Amino acid sequence: MLCNDIVGTGDAHDGHQHEPHVVRLFVEGVPTTETPAQASTRQSVGGENDGPSRQLGRFATSVADNAQTGMEVRVIWRRDRYLRGSDHISFLQRGYPAARFTEPRENFNHEHQDVRVENGTQFGDLIEFVDFAYTARVARVNAATLWSLAQAPGTPKGVVIDTTQLTNQSTLKWRPNTEPDLAGYEIVWRDSTATDWTHVIEVGNVTTATVDIAKDNVQFGVRAVDRDGHRSPAAAPVPG
Repeated sequence: MLCNDIVGTGDAHDGHQHEPHVVRLFVEGVPTTETPAQASTRQSVGGENDGPSRQLGRFATSVADNAQTGMEVRVIWRRDRYLRGSDHISFLQRGYPAARFTEPRENFNHEHQDVRVENGTQFGDLIEFVDFAYTARVARVNAATLWSLAQAPGTPKGVVIDTTQLTNQSTLKWRPNTEPDLAGYEIVWRDSTATDWTHVIEVGNVTTATVDIAKDNVQFGVRAVDRDGHRSPAAAPVPG
């Protein structure tokens, strides 16, 4: 679920640098619906940054932060802003991956205010404060993300990393996707301190693969790829 809440302008309004080509994307780390058993697994593998919403944020950045949208997607590792929350939280509470787009620097005089002029300051959410070109670019970011999700295979399910023996190699397994145009899968990884995937290897149309990388040192993911090169969001493995 993608929530667009306060996406009217990149105007800083208060003397800070204007950022008409930036939109913030808030994504939670630890899932809101995490169970005690899932929390125990997350704590053991350091999976705080690999929940479904973080993977959605990485996916959105990969397909929508480009010259075609004209926007930089500035990912914020937080469910939402301080003291406030938007409609995506209701979806998070029901287990859906969800994220919130919002402009880079809010003007609180224009939010949740009765329309009035007070001491020479205009309050209220008025049409004159909307930069329609900015909002159109945010719409392109949404369109690119949604189109890419629709075109891509589904995120692999049942992804497991083999922890039955001590070895410096890493074996990952997953359930097969059912798309008729599936080409295969990719294993992605990054240092545990990196924000996004830095390495990728094609492993073909298989459901298990072993790479010569120590699982203790990196964070892994598995994503599906179709014959046209569309890639799904990655799924983080759990020990098994």
